[in-house]
Amino acid sequence: MFDLIERNLIDKVSATEWQSRLELAACYRLVADMGWDDLIYTHISLKIPDTEHFLINAFGVAFDEVTASNLVKIDIDGKVLDSGEFEINPAGFTIHSAIHAVRNDAACVMHLHTNSTIAVASQQQGLLPLSQYAMFSMASLSYHDYEGLAVNPDEKKRLQQNLANNNHLLLRNHGALTLGETVGDAFMRMYDINRACEIQLMLQASGQASILVEQPIIDNIFKQAKVVHTGQTGGQKSWPAMMRKAYRLDPGFAK
Repeated sequence: MFDLIERNLIDKVSATEWQSRLELAACYRLVADMGWDDLIYTHISLKIPDTEHFLINAFGVAFDEVTASNLVKIDIDGKVLDSGEFEINPAGFTIHSAIHAVRNDAACVMHLHTNSTIAVASQQQGLLPLSQYAMFSMASLSYHDYEGLAVNPDEKKRLQQNLANNNHLLLRNHGALTLGETVGDAFMRMYDINRACEIQLMLQASGQASILVEQPIIDNIFKQAKVVHTGQTGGQKSWPAMMRKAYRLDPGFAK
């Protein structure tokens, strides 16, 4: 049986690392609250600023048990750098390490298995321009074909090629991946693509003909969104509110 070891690192790591730990732990708790978690599986990783080290969840810890201190510090190869007893799921970091290795702008990588993203990723046409949420995602979206469990190092090259410079990736028959310069960016992008998939499935289930948005409008959405957010991304604007929500849900994540 997994033993959830209690530890507190607030006085044992730099202020920068502690802030990273707080934000990533809050993200795990929010994902659980949204119903996006998958028992102890799937992962959210975050690069600690000014280092080549990353934070990720301990293998065996549920998302609503994650704290700033029980996150695990690793290197790009998934080697645990902490002196504690926590371990990670090496296979779980395969996808994340592939992205972190080639996308310096991707401080945070979020990979989830929500029902809606799996369903839409498994449809031949993928995500369709049926809602504003879809258009937020489609401006920077690509696909990666299913190759089985992500344990083959050779798959990393194809993941990197398929993602390219995009910030959203639908993994066929598998789920979704988003990334961002901040935790808030990755979280908001996952929020958008998950909502887009939910709405698409609802429209398809209605049996009614749906209106597809034309490509020029899709292409312009990203520019419009930047104006609305005064140069900041939606994630940067919404993340402080999400952090406050995490504290209201359970301030225990911040230990």
